[in-house]
Amino acid sequence: MSTTLTSGSGVQAPGAADQAAPRVRRSSPLRRRRSIAAWGMAAPFVVLFLVFTAWPVVSSLFMSVTDIKSKDLQNPFAVNFVGLENFTTVLADPTFRKAATNTLYFVVVGVPLTMVVALAIAVALNTGITKLSGFFRIGYYMPVVTSIVAVAVVWRFLLRPENGLINEVLSWVGITGPDWLGSTTWAMPSLIAMAVWRSLGTLVVIFLAGLQSVPKALHEAAALDGATAWQRLRRITIPTIRPTMLFAGVITGIGFLQFFEEPFVMTQGGPLNSTLSVAYLVYNTFGFGNYGVAAAMSYVLFAAVVVLTIIQFKVFGERDDATGQKKRWFRRQGGAV
Repeated sequence: MSTTLTSGSGVQAPGAADQAAPRVRRSSPLRRRRSIAAWGMAAPFVVLFLVFTAWPVVSSLFMSVTDIKSKDLQNPFAVNFVGLENFTTVLADPTFRKAATNTLYFVVVGVPLTMVVALAIAVALNTGITKLSGFFRIGYYMPVVTSIVAVAVVWRFLLRPENGLINEVLSWVGITGPDWLGSTTWAMPSLIAMAVWRSLGTLVVIFLAGLQSVPKALHEAAALDGATAWQRLRRITIPTIRPTMLFAGVITGIGFLQFFEEPFVMTQGGPLNSTLSVAYLVYNTFGFGNYGVAAAMSYVLFAAVVVLTIIQFKVFGERDDATGQKKRWFRRQGGAV
């Protein structure tokens, strides 16, 4: 029996050298050319992202811990490091607290209302309305692509205290309508109504996509067992589209937390700061030249977005079908949760 000797590696079985797989060069010319081509195609996006997104974010982070103001732009390296002083100033500011309260009110009322109304419309379009369904879908989505200026003109006409359409309708039943945008009580509900109307179209489209993934056989079986339409919606539809509801809740919550256009165009934050939002206050603070405090406000708003997203993951996260408990993001070794 013959063997093959290899220098420095002892005795090797015959044929082993022939069966060994050939080594592939890690850096071949073809691979290098492909990498260069890929980075060349991605370069425009990377450059734009670094210049217009990453650099402003990093700069605002440095601003939030300094006392930089508009007068310091000519000599930005002469500013002083103040640590968390800007954040304590922001949290102690009564105007910021008022804006934060208004934003919380806007989110707590607006997000659930938008999701409930959009889900009801999506269910109606998916099951009940068969004729002209395309017309209704386009109609509900039109406000999303409409300019905020055009929306403001329409809603100002609707909400005028005198000769406004809403007050005219109320006068038919003997009710004197208020000054919707000039009242500290009704200004914020008016903006919420406009924001819900503008945001419905996006959620209707998202919910329609989720509803079409619900198996019809489940509804048919439940109907044969005597389940009502409400029971089928609660026990079948909503649990099945839970991931869709999570996505819709997250994007709606983030948008409502950053609401700016509504008060900017309609009320300018008034009356008496009753519609002043955090995003609008950040805009005004930057305009006043107090860049450090404005940057700190922005990061407080970012923290609020993170907290709201975590809460929505807790509420709409996936659950085990048998126990109804939320699924963990990871499992320990051995399969134990």
